[in-house]
Parts: sequence; structure tokens; C-alpha cells
Amino acid sequence: MENNLPEHENFSSKNELELFESIDKNKVKSQIYEIRGIRVMLDRDIAAYFGVTTGNLNKAMKRNIKRFPPKFCFMLTKEEYREILRFQTGILELEQGKYSKYLPYVYTEHGLSMLTSVLHTDRAIEASILIMEVFVEVAHYVRQNAQLIPYQELKLLQSRQDLLSEKIQGIEDSMVTKTDVIKIIEDFSNNEIKKDFLFLNGKVVEADLAYQQIYAEAKETIFVIDNYIGLKTLVLLKSAKKDVKITIFSDNIHHGLHKKELDDFTKEYPHIVISFKKTDGIFHDRYIMLDFDTENEKIYHCGASSKDAGNKVCSISSTADHNMYKPLIENLLTNPKLVL
Repeated sequence: MENNLPEHENFSSKNELELFESIDKNKVKSQIYEIRGIRVMLDRDIAAYFGVTTGNLNKAMKRNIKRFPPKFCFMLTKEEYREILRFQTGILELEQGKYSKYLPYVYTEHGLSMLTSVLHTDRAIEASILIMEVFVEVAHYVRQNAQLIPYQELKLLQSRQDLLSEKIQGIEDSMVTKTDVIKIIEDFSNNEIKKDFLFLNGKVVEADLAYQQIYAEAKETIFVIDNYIGLKTLVLLKSAKKDVKITIFSDNIHHGLHKKELDDFTKEYPHIVISFKKTDGIFHDRYIMLDFDTENEKIYHCGASSKDAGNKVCSISSTADHNMYKPLIENLLTNPKLVL
């Protein structure tokens, strides 16, 4: 399997930007495999997107080996590597001299996230965000189609036409029943399950109500990740229940929130205690996380800062796959305090 992306050393910064902008999500999806029951990417594919050599990528991992337990990263066996080549090219055996004599490492979405903490480059951070989004999309697709077309079977159908008849039979055997379809339709119409919001241009009041509704759901903690905050950010948090601990992670870009505003808010609402931590410049998107690391955990991806939502078309979407965010949040919690 060859990467279509050239080596890092051969690129100027302009070419690196053009290369990143040309990353195709469909190609990334084709480079995600299911091994040992979990989805992973090969080290060399990640290295190409990060703009480093495969050797340097794995050296960074080995220098920080305590951060990469087996559920984050592991070396493939010869059989597992052969299976990946089978999906890629239909080759059933490793030909002597055609492929690397070293078995590759693979990284889960957790390992991918952890790599950004040991490879401190803007390109690695930006690429990891895009790749993690693809992991989420793949997870959603597999979950929604698990009873129709198993993910590994779908990959095999695409790469091995000689197995077409056998795989079609397998698909027919696993087709959902009419009862299953009715249940899926009922789930999509259930407002308790669907927690997505779309705000049209000029619908500021609707956006404010949505944020207040979300904050009111929290039972223990609220984490807000938003680099653009202001007094309105605090005002919307008034809807949180008493004793819910609130943390805002932000670099307060353009100094939108001032200490005087925070002091006035605290005097008027002494029962609302808000702490602040930096994001250290690695977050572009905005997120709300309720009751992190509990059975009630909920994560929302926000298209706009809460203080600006509704000024233009934007949305809030709930996130189903929480595990990939845990390393990011655990790292955020160790960040220094934000001083307004």
C-alpha cells in the first residue's frame, strides 16, 4: 500500500497548506480498519497527514510510551497486516521484498488524539481534528448500518469482487426485519433521542433558549470550550442547576470578557461559581460537555459561540461517540488557569 502524500521534507509551507486542504475524507475513511474489534489507522498513513516520517512518528510515541497503552496503539501481527493488505489490494500473501520487513503500528482514535500532545505542530493538530471527525462519521455509519451491512464485509466487498456472491448472501442473512425498521423510525422521531438544533439568521432568542435548555440538563458539571467569550456567555449559564460546577475553557481571544464584568456577575449571582482554564490555542470549534465522565455524560458540538448564536445560520449537534473526546478533556483539565 502506498501513500499518495510525499515525504514531509520535500514540502514548503505553501505546499503543506495546499496538501492539507486537499485531504479527502473519503480517502481517510478507506484507511480506517477494524482490527481486534476496534477501528485503527496505520502509522504511515497518519504520518503522511501529519507531515512527518513514519519513523519519527513512532519515535515520538516510544519516547512517551506511558501515554500510549495498548488501547491507544499496538503493533500488528503478520496475519493482521496481511488482512489489511487483503482489503487494500486483494493480495493474500506478503511478497518477499515488496513490503516493509517491519510490522507497522496502528493507532486508535485515542492514540491519534494523544499524538497531538507529543507532536507539537499546527499541521498535526489540524490533521488530527479532521481525521477524528472521520472516525466519528465511520462510527455513526457502522452503528446505523450494523444490521444491514457489517463494516468489515463492506470493505471486503469493495476490494474482493471474487467474494461477491458469498458476501451478498451474508448481507441477506443479516437484513433487518420490518419490526426493526419501525423501531428505527420511532427512534428518529423521539425528541428525547434527537438533540440537535438549527438556528436561522436573526433567531437570537431561539438560540439563547436552546443554550439555556442544554445547561439546565446538567446534574454535576458543565464544561464550555469556547475561545470567544463575553458577558452573555455567563448570563446564559444562569440556567444551570444549583451546585453544578461550571468550567469555561477559553483563551478569551480579543479579550471579550473582562474581569470587571465577571466580578459584577459574581456579585449579582453568588450561587453560580465559574472557574476558567486556558485552551492553549488548540481548539477551533466550540463544545459543551455535561456531566463529564459520568453515566449522564452529554457532548454538544456548537457551530457558534453562545454569545453570537442566532446572528447567522448555525447549529448545535449532539455527539454520540464520547470516547474519542476523553483524552482531549483530560488534557484540558490540566491546563493553567485563565486570568481575565
